[in-house]
Amino acid sequence: MSKFTKEMVDSYADKLLIGLTEEENRMVLDEFDAIDKDLELVTKIPNIEKVEPMVHTLDYFYYELRKDVIEESIPVSLLLSNCDDICDNEVVVPRVLK
Repeated sequence: MSKFTKEMVDSYADKLLIGLTEEENRMVLDEFDAIDKDLELVTKIPNIEKVEPMVHTLDYFYYELRKDVIEESIPVSLLLSNCDDICDNEVVVPRVLK
């Protein structure tokens, strides 16, 4: 597999609509280099290709679904009584984006 280059990272960042500074680009490249080195170590494990993939991290994982119990819920009016600003049974929050 080819190594990641600065141009590749910049191209991916542009596609994701995030701009990277030179320092951030270098940090990404350093992380990819570290990952590549780890993967090279894994490929050197003898007979690694004979290891079957796990379907779950715990071999004998067991779970039991609980019974659905219908319970009385809190009235909306009581919940909204704790809010500073409401409109038509909805909480009004400050605008974050313009």
